[in-house]
Amino acid sequence: MFSHLMVGADDIATSKAFYDAALGALGIPAGVVDEWGRFVYMHGGGRFLVTRPINGEPASPANGSTIGFAAASPEAADAWHAAGLANGGTAIENPPGIRHGTAGRTLYLAYLRDPAGNKLCASHRIA
Repeated sequence: MFSHLMVGADDIATSKAFYDAALGALGIPAGVVDEWGRFVYMHGGGRFLVTRPINGEPASPANGSTIGFAAASPEAADAWHAAGLANGGTAIENPPGIRHGTAGRTLYLAYLRDPAGNKLCASHRIA
């Protein structure tokens, strides 16, 4: 459904260290810096980018927004969460674990805020 997602960050080096570790735990290669100084993660046909805001204003997380990353297993979600915490992320919501979603779905979810304050989730759908 999505071609890409982009978030803003004021401290690009700190954000790159966080995302390289957290997304690396999900099997996503380290971000590559493009010609505009953004770093880009490519996986499964999609792109996730982190940039300094082009308008020169400070970066700020969107209120009410969450960016979800697919995890292959609960263990992968836990590894993502641990890597994120070890690299400047902040634990939020409940601890990683099973949640019951809409339409009777059972999910394993882990939530973090990245160093810039963006709300993130690693999600695994349990059959």
